[in-house]
Amino acid sequence: MKIHLYQIAVIIVASLMIYQGLDRYFKKQKNQSFLKLLIRLIVWGGMIAIVIYPKASTSLAKFIGIEGNINAIILVGFILIFLIIFKLMNAIEHLEQQISILTRKDAIKKIND
Repeated sequence: MKIHLYQIAVIIVASLMIYQGLDRYFKKQKNQSFLKLLIRLIVWGGMIAIVIYPKASTSLAKFIGIEGNINAIILVGFILIFLIIFKLMNAIEHLEQQISILTRKDAIKKIND
């Protein structure tokens, strides 16, 4: 089996994303739930599985009806999309936490005045 550069890159990125999720979960950060960890493991673990066993994705593509081997391009596209989604979810959660803190401070300030 010949290993391509994109396979190494995908394995590295996916491993880092899985590590980041596990690290956040075991440090019990507020914005990391078991469901998020599970989704992260399924998505990035699936990416690693597809990269390690590319023939499985070809079989799946034929089953779905996609002809040709454009799996590498599709895989890179999915990786970029998932990276963007995860980053946006983290940014939204951070903003929600900041809004909650500001709202609480404002409410306490109004009560004290």
